[in-house]
Amino acid sequence: MNPFDASVSALAAQLATKQVSSRELAQAYLDRIAALNPAINAFITVDPAKTLAEAAAADALIAARKNGPLTGVPIAHKDIFCTDGWLTTCGSKMLHNFVAPYDATVVARFKAAGMPSLGKTNMDEFAMGSSNETSHFGAVKNPWDTARVPGGSSGGAAACVAARMAPAATGTDTGGSIRQPAAFAGITGLKPTYGLVSRYGMIAFASSLDQAGPMAPSAEDCALLLNVMTGFDSKDSTSLERDKEDYARDLDQPLAGLRVGLPKEFFAEGLNSEVAAAVEAAVNELKELGATTVEISLANSKLAIPVYYVLAPAEASSNLSRFDGVRYGHRAPEYADLNDMYAKTRAQGFGAEVKRRILIGTYVLSHGYYDAYYLQAQKIRRLIAHDFAEAFKACDVILGPTAPGTAFKLGEKSDDPVEMYLNDLYTIPANLAGLPGMSLPCGFDSKGLPIGLQLVGDYFSEAKMLNVAHQYQRVTDWHARRPEGLQ
Repeated sequence: MNPFDASVSALAAQLATKQVSSRELAQAYLDRIAALNPAINAFITVDPAKTLAEAAAADALIAARKNGPLTGVPIAHKDIFCTDGWLTTCGSKMLHNFVAPYDATVVARFKAAGMPSLGKTNMDEFAMGSSNETSHFGAVKNPWDTARVPGGSSGGAAACVAARMAPAATGTDTGGSIRQPAAFAGITGLKPTYGLVSRYGMIAFASSLDQAGPMAPSAEDCALLLNVMTGFDSKDSTSLERDKEDYARDLDQPLAGLRVGLPKEFFAEGLNSEVAAAVEAAVNELKELGATTVEISLANSKLAIPVYYVLAPAEASSNLSRFDGVRYGHRAPEYADLNDMYAKTRAQGFGAEVKRRILIGTYVLSHGYYDAYYLQAQKIRRLIAHDFAEAFKACDVILGPTAPGTAFKLGEKSDDPVEMYLNDLYTIPANLAGLPGMSLPCGFDSKGLPIGLQLVGDYFSEAKMLNVAHQYQRVTDWHARRPEGLQ
C-alpha cells in the first residue's frame, strides 16, 4: 500500500506488525516534503536528523513491545507550539530566531505516544489571518490550486495534510483557524471544547478563544489523535479536570434518531450557491442514514464577527506586549534609548495585520472606551452562547457550511480586511461560546476546489460529532480524494 494513501490507523497497524519501520515511514515523508515544499511552502522548519532520531526511538519502543496505538506515526506541528530544540517562530519576524527550550504539552503528549515530529508548519503571523498570507516566511499555497490560499491561520498544517506531506498535523483555532483551512484544503479538522486540550506552550493570541485540535484526512484519524491530545494539565489554569475519554468509541454507532439542527442564519444571503448545494446534499446523505432535521435559529450569530474583532484584539494587545525586544526574539539593531528600542523593535518585528489588531485592542481597552466596546462585546458573547444552549434543546448537533465560499486567489482579499474577516462568519460563534466544532469535506465546486461541511456540538460532545462525521465518510469519498498531480 502507498503510505500516502493510508489512514493514521492503517499506518499504526503496519508499524505494529513491522510491515514498515517508523524510520522508513519518516524518510518517505521527508522525501515528499523535500519534493513538494518549494511549491507549497507548508513547512517553516524541517530537521531530518531530529525526525529520524525520534523515529528510531519509536522503532525501539515497537521492538520492545512498549508501543501505544499510534507509536511510530509521524506528525507535523503548527509553528505556534513550543518544541524543545526546534525553531518556534509563530510565523513572525519577531520570533524568527527563537529556539524553544521546552515542549508545549500537546507536543510532549505526541512525543510520549512515540509519534516523531516531521517539522513545524507555516501559519499566519501569531495566528492572525484567514488566508495564510501574513506569515513572515511567505504565503502557503493551496495544493488543489497553487494560485489560491489554503485558508488560515493553520494553512500550513492543512496544506501539508492535503498534499500528504504528513499523515496528520496539529492546528489551533481562535475564530475558525482549524475548520476554515480544513474546508479550503479538503481535509478534516476538529476544534475541541475550550479547555479540553492544554494551551501550555502554545503561543497565545486570544487566551479565552484559543484551542488546539487535530487535522487529518478523516474523522477516524482525528478521533485517534484527540485521544492523545486531551487530558488535564496542571500547567494550564484553563485546563478542564475530566476523566479521559475514548473519542473513537462511538464511531460505528448508527445515526438513527439523530436530530440535526440547521440554523437559518447559516443559509442566508452571502452563501455561495455551490457551497449551499453541497451542504444540502450532505444533509440528504445524513437523512438516508437515519437522521432527522430541524430548523433552528442562532439569532445573534450575525453579531459574532464584530464581537470577535473587539475581544480577540483586546486579548492580543495584552498577550503580545511581552514581545518588546528584551525577553524574546528580534531587537532593533539601532535605537536612542529604552523607549525608542521598544518602539523600533515592535515596528520592525510585527507585520501589518498584527499591528492593526494590537491598535484595535489597545483602543477598545482604553479609558473611556472599555464600557462602550469591550464590555458590550462580552455581553453579546453571552447572548450568542445562550442561543446555542436553546438550540441544543431541539437538536443533537448543528450543521452548516464551514465558510461562505471556497479557496480564493492569493492577494484577492489582502486589501480589504473586513472582506477577509467574513470568511470566519460561520466558525466564530462556536469559539465565542467555547463549543466544539469540526469541518469535513462534502464536495467540490465547479473549479475543482474542496467544500467544507461544519458540525457544531454541545460541550464535550466530540465523540458524537466524530460519530456523525465518520458515518458520513463511510458512504462518501470526498475526504479520500487528493489533488491531481500530487498522487
